[in-house]
Amino acid sequence: MTKKQIDACVRDSLEQYFKDLRGAEPHSLHDMILAAAEKPLLEVVMKHAEGNQSKAAEWLGVNRNTLRRKLVDHKLLK
Repeated sequence: MTKKQIDACVRDSLEQYFKDLRGAEPHSLHDMILAAAEKPLLEVVMKHAEGNQSKAAEWLGVNRNTLRRKLVDHKLLK
């Protein structure tokens, strides 16, 4: 999947979200989207990195300590 395809998928999901609101105003949309995307991103990357946190952190472009904190925050690591 290309960046353009991912953009389209996110855009379509957001358009559906606004339709589902039926005129109600959203609240904390930025935080909601980041939280919704981050956990599956971490799960998939960790799977493909075969649990190797150093490799996953490199792929994500984050510090290994940041990755560990995010894994704990999302209850993906004890």
